[in-house]
Amino acid sequence: MKKYILFSWLVFIATTAAIVFLSSNKIEEEKADSPPLVMAMTASVDTPDEMVFAGEKITFDRYDLHERMDRELNSFTYFHSTTLLLFKRANRIFPIIEPILKKQGLPDDLKYLAVIESNLDLRALSPARAAGLWQFMAGSAPQYGLEVGAEVDERYNVEKSTAAACRYLRESHQKYGSWCATALSYNGGQGRISSELKKQGANAALDLWLVEETSRYYFRMLAAKLIFENPQRYGFIIRPSQLYKPLECKRIEISEAIPDLASFAQQHGVTFAQLKDFNSWLRDSKLTNKTGKTYTILIPKKESLYYRKGEKIKVHDERWVVSD
Repeated sequence: MKKYILFSWLVFIATTAAIVFLSSNKIEEEKADSPPLVMAMTASVDTPDEMVFAGEKITFDRYDLHERMDRELNSFTYFHSTTLLLFKRANRIFPIIEPILKKQGLPDDLKYLAVIESNLDLRALSPARAAGLWQFMAGSAPQYGLEVGAEVDERYNVEKSTAAACRYLRESHQKYGSWCATALSYNGGQGRISSELKKQGANAALDLWLVEETSRYYFRMLAAKLIFENPQRYGFIIRPSQLYKPLECKRIEISEAIPDLASFAQQHGVTFAQLKDFNSWLRDSKLTNKTGKTYTILIPKKESLYYRKGEKIKVHDERWVVSD
């Protein structure tokens, strides 16, 4: 029995060696006549020569501007799952924030600041504790009209935080006269941008040596705009039915206390989870409201809460989609 097993192993080893030898010879022969084997291809995205953002033209011929734009455009293009999610969320959120930007007299392109700040996640919270769609810090939010407390945190209120962001952006633009510098100050702070302009003797914010996050910031906005305006060009194929549909809500004005938000939700035909989902600024299980302030609470309409087969999703921007 042992001899049989030994013989079998010898045969196996000899056969394997012969196959490897013949295969290696064949590969060597093919190398001379065939191109190298390519298992997969990822093509680099072309960087545009120039573009316009918020009415300001930027060219990408200088080496650093070209390479910074190239990095962010390729990053957005190949960070597939996140970029796809941005389109889906934008179909619900852009219809809310665009009219506010317009009413405040600000360029529509500034909506892409929210895209890179929070990934359009209404409940986003950064490691530094910046919160909400526009990522306000608790200390600076009240300066722009947002209430921040244990029961109410309006940084999570889409409409109010967008209006607050508009106040900051307008104030910053009045100071710098440039939407590029304004965007960089949103990330790095006005104090930092102003001091670095003076310290480095620079006239333009894009000429500054800044920390990497701030240095990349403006170019991430530019890349987001290009891809949102030309998704198919960058390989994103989305059907209307795959977007997140806008949800209809009733608006209830409340000026008194709500001792139990779970009971309040049930009284209005929704779950506590749904109430919190549509009103993330409600941070507790109650609303004491000692000052009698008037709050607007959104109650989703039941028929709007469900995706139904064959339902036609309202598309905010037809450039985003291909036909179902």
